[in-house]
Amino acid sequence: MSTANAVIVDAVRTPLAKGKPGGAYSDVHPVDLHSTVLAALVERTGIDPSLIDDVISGAVGQVGEQSGNIARWSALAAGFPESVPGVTVDRQCGSSQQALHFAAQGVIAGAYDLVIASGVESMSRIPIGSQTLGKDFVGPAVSARYENGLVPQGISAELIAQRWNLSRTQLDDFSARSHEAAAAAWKNGAFDQQTTLVNDLRADETIRPDTTAEVLAGLRPAFRTDHWATRYPDLDWRTTAGNSSPVNDGAAAVLVASEETAARLGLRPRARLHSFAVVGDDPVLMLTGIIPATAKVLTRAGLSLSDIDAFEVNEAFASVVLAWQAETGADLGKVNINGGAIAIGHPLGASGARLMTTLLTNLEQTGGRYGLQVMCEAGGLANATVIERLDD
Repeated sequence: MSTANAVIVDAVRTPLAKGKPGGAYSDVHPVDLHSTVLAALVERTGIDPSLIDDVISGAVGQVGEQSGNIARWSALAAGFPESVPGVTVDRQCGSSQQALHFAAQGVIAGAYDLVIASGVESMSRIPIGSQTLGKDFVGPAVSARYENGLVPQGISAELIAQRWNLSRTQLDDFSARSHEAAAAAWKNGAFDQQTTLVNDLRADETIRPDTTAEVLAGLRPAFRTDHWATRYPDLDWRTTAGNSSPVNDGAAAVLVASEETAARLGLRPRARLHSFAVVGDDPVLMLTGIIPATAKVLTRAGLSLSDIDAFEVNEAFASVVLAWQAETGADLGKVNINGGAIAIGHPLGASGARLMTTLLTNLEQTGGRYGLQVMCEAGGLANATVIERLDD
């Protein structure tokens, strides 16, 4: 049995664009958008693409231009040899984080020497929910099991805010901090080395540098309708477009290798993929799986929360991160230090790989050793990953 270590050689992402008509990438086919990060990894590292054992990619809206195994077509669009295979996975918002897990686990098992984990989502061209719109995707047995009914993610975010007694002020303060940190990261050059440009977009398009908690406080609740207000009459309706992630277009990719392969090819690893976890949780609250996922991955890693120097917790909604913090006791000063998805954006299938590019930068920026990334996912799922930064 192989005992290979899986290491991250490099990671790259596009700046994230608004995921609607008129966004900076709305004229770019998702295959071509995805191919830019694959090609960038080859250019940045100087590897021979024929050595890549697989391209494992995440995408959520696997219909239309994102259907038909986008990983394969993106690899070909990037100019990779026809001999390089590709496969597309769907773990909802955690799709490319799961792709990273599969890539690393394949290396550890001895099935891969060199593999790319990546993700893409073009929400301007494949709007959110396109793959399930008008379809009963859970079936009668699940509907009977949850007889009170499943809910959209925005309602889950409201239920979380209520259960953890998170005020509108707390949600808006956290969201304003995300914009402030992300704007500062671009200004001080923290994101420069992790990005490759498309359509000359030079910063994440949804960051609003001048946003304040006072401005956000003026926004109306985004998910309150007569139907949901009748079903949940006790909700205070605290979740707005300002304390939720926007819709985005973007792509990201991570080059993973065995330690031996990296040494043989003269590649300098940036981090070791240390530990992995995936969990299922309540599909109605839906977004709370990051709490048990964090506990599970730390147990597997043999680490405590205090050992973690930087956290990337996907900001699907401010309430999700703040509930996680309340349960774990994590230091918010170590969480999303260069901003999160509320500002940077959340291009579903690409977000896991995007967070990893940012986590690498955060560890290198702070000199930290261990980083933990955790992602909430539709259906009550969550992925968690621990990495260990490697010295030069």
